[in-house]
Amino acid sequence: MPKQAVLLLAHGTPETVEQIPEYLRNVVSGRPLPESVIKEIQHRYSLIGRSPLTEITMEQARLVEAQLAESGQPVPVYVGMRNWRPYIPEVVRQMRADGIEEAAVLCMAPQNSRTSVGLYRRAVEAEAGGLRIDFTPGWAQHPLLAEAFAERLRPALEKLTAESGSPVPVLFTAHSVPTRTVEPPADAESQPRLWPGGGKDPYADEARHTAEFVAALVPEIPRWWFAFQSQGASGGPWIGPSVESTLDSIAAEGIKTLILQPIGFLCDHVEILFDVDILFRDYAANLGIRLERPASLNDSSTLAVAVADLARQGLARLKNQVAG
Repeated sequence: MPKQAVLLLAHGTPETVEQIPEYLRNVVSGRPLPESVIKEIQHRYSLIGRSPLTEITMEQARLVEAQLAESGQPVPVYVGMRNWRPYIPEVVRQMRADGIEEAAVLCMAPQNSRTSVGLYRRAVEAEAGGLRIDFTPGWAQHPLLAEAFAERLRPALEKLTAESGSPVPVLFTAHSVPTRTVEPPADAESQPRLWPGGGKDPYADEARHTAEFVAALVPEIPRWWFAFQSQGASGGPWIGPSVESTLDSIAAEGIKTLILQPIGFLCDHVEILFDVDILFRDYAANLGIRLERPASLNDSSTLAVAVADLARQGLARLKNQVAG
């Protein structure tokens, strides 16, 4: 029987402020960035100390491995990062050296975008060699993903409602992406690998759907909105609405207390610890809004069960392919 494993993929993050220039070169695939952008990112990292993304993702992998073992399917769970160590190609080579023959692969970014999640997939496939893989492109509609977010949201909502004396609305967010990466170009048919089947990229719709699923599980929410956060500094438009413009509209309605819950991120990192906890909180305060957020999923056992379920499905598909 083939030796199986699971590979979780994540964005990656540097360990120190000094490593940020190299890290950013990886993010933008070597394209030059203005020095002002590099300095700003370094400043943001310095304000939060460091990003814990790597160690949290490693802990999530350990939790998934434990869930698989408990269900009678003990397989190793590896972690590969696209933009920092441990890099995806290095991890795939290690898996092959360890004798792994089949792997269920999924991104710790549940909403699928062909041009971002697609980059992770190509990085794995380029090093796979004889390693057979089953790649889960997106899992935004997995019911346990919504439940994991709802579990974090409920206590935060209850606490803030009690403190404010009235029901508190919610703003859900996901990371923005450049419009050019989700709208098919005129020559999309000539790029079938990037735009299989043509048409619109699913990312924006999947992000909104996740928000809808979470809201449906928490009927105490009196009202909610959705916005895209953390628009980058690269040229051209990014998808919206932005958090800032949405906060402007919310403030104009006289709302004074708000919960912001990112539903595109599975752990704490700079887009939460700086963008939400510092930038958006200050922006909201200047509008007269108290802005709070639930705890991130991080070591959520429900998240681990969801990822383990996806991994089992992938491993089963690989087994069935061989049997067929």
